[in-house]
Amino acid sequence: MAAKRKFTIIIQEDPEGGYTGRCLELRGAISEGRTIEELKQNMTEAIELVLESLEEDARKYRKLVIEIPS
Repeated sequence: MAAKRKFTIIIQEDPEGGYTGRCLELRGAISEGRTIEELKQNMTEAIELVLESLEEDARKYRKLVIEIPS
């Protein structure tokens, strides 16, 4: 079973309707929704996408060889 992670979401009400949210811990995890419930679902998807991208980047960098001249 995967470990549960907690993230902080800043939610702002849009004056024209709906809500926007951004995750403090994950740059780029932002979304919007007509309701708070929809925003929660959309933020979950945004966070999952950012985490998947970070995992892909980590796999690429594990193969990276860095040479430092002496």
